[in-house]
Amino acid sequence: MTGFARAEGATDQCTWGWEAKSVNGKGLDVRLRYPRGFDFIDSIARDQVAKQFKRGNVQLNLDINWTKPQSIMVLNEDVLDQVIAAAKTVQDKIPNAQPPSVDGVLALRGVLEQSEDLFSTEDIEALESVLLDGLAQLLEQLAEGRDAEGARMGGVLHDQLAVIESLSEEAATLAALQPDAIRKRLADQVAQLVEDADVIDPERLAQEAAIVMTKADVREELDRLTAHIEAARDLLGQEEPVGRRLDFLCQEFNREANTLCSKSSDTELTRVGLELKAVIEQFREQVQNIE
Repeated sequence: MTGFARAEGATDQCTWGWEAKSVNGKGLDVRLRYPRGFDFIDSIARDQVAKQFKRGNVQLNLDINWTKPQSIMVLNEDVLDQVIAAAKTVQDKIPNAQPPSVDGVLALRGVLEQSEDLFSTEDIEALESVLLDGLAQLLEQLAEGRDAEGARMGGVLHDQLAVIESLSEEAATLAALQPDAIRKRLADQVAQLVEDADVIDPERLAQEAAIVMTKADVREELDRLTAHIEAARDLLGQEEPVGRRLDFLCQEFNREANTLCSKSSDTELTRVGLELKAVIEQFREQVQNIE
């Protein structure tokens, strides 16, 4: 199911923003992007998404904009003293040597060091807590958007089930006419083989007609279609995720429609069977969009 959500806020150290995008998927695939140093959020976010959703490709992005410097340059006085002492030793041995410049000394490795201890443990824990609260808010918004889309899709699926039901009823009406049509066609074919159809044993003709009609009987497929329609409506009325089970029902719908077409000996029944296959495919495509 598709959806979009955004949650944002600010602390004394930074402004932050969560963004979530969801698109259709048979299973659940979670992808995350976050700044360096926030690896702790990965497993937590994946767990939270898995608890909230069962299907879809979900992309989560976390942006951090620091309003307070993350590090400062600190003078290492011990190293500086060592450098000054070394410079004095060199000048004593080489009187004509130029004294070192300030920028030259500061450029030496170890004289200036980068300190990242600007944030206390309490600051870091507070920021992590705020980000996790924002994540919970984000996923709640995303769930609401997906639920709204699911409600709209439910109406579409019910309409398609009504079409499948109508075509099944039409197929049942046409299937009831098949035995007489088969019997007449068989008699016509026999009449073409012999000049006088009366020489054919009526019992033998009846047996052959019965065999053909048994092979062409689609009542069982139509009964199963009716059962599948009822099952699909029952699933659509439930409050829990039903997408995977509807996927399975779509396979069963297709199986019955294919068998109906293969058994059909009537052009009208075949037409209805093909229309059934088309609507079932549309139903299957929409089922991919729901949780």
